[in-house]
Amino acid sequence: MRIPPRTACLMLGAAMLAAACSTTPTGEATFAGVTQDDVAASGGTVAGIAGGALMARKLSYFKPEYIAGALVAYAIYDPLAPTWSIDVSRAGDERVRMDLRMKSLITGGEGEARQVFLRSAQRMAEAGGFAGYDVLRYEEGMESTRPFARRVASGEIRLVRSRQFPQL
Repeated sequence: MRIPPRTACLMLGAAMLAAACSTTPTGEATFAGVTQDDVAASGGTVAGIAGGALMARKLSYFKPEYIAGALVAYAIYDPLAPTWSIDVSRAGDERVRMDLRMKSLITGGEGEARQVFLRSAQRMAEAGGFAGYDVLRYEEGMESTRPFARRVASGEIRLVRSRQFPQL
């Protein structure tokens, strides 16, 4: 199926506009000087959804085979799943080992492994009544799996009690 040049240009323009709007934090002006709040207040979000639906209908994207393909892609990608999965194991009374694995199909989050590791360590320390933690070992890498490689991280922490107030 050949897409007419005019339709291709419209689709490319809509995709670029959607990408520009989606990466702009709330309250900051976009390249056109309009904030996301202004777009939402003027009904721009509804207009974008309605325009996208009309364009999809005109291009016959509501056929069963396209809908089935979209559902399969959604099931594989699973956008609501957490980006990182964390396996926690005890390596002693006050030592904890964490193995992090990033999901295969992602749209960002490649550099956040250390943040996720430290956030999980902080939660474990607070939940266990510890004063803090020491990072004993931390490493990141790539796991070459088929069909997609994925990021992995591994680390070990020591949970520490308060030295000033040992009874806490």
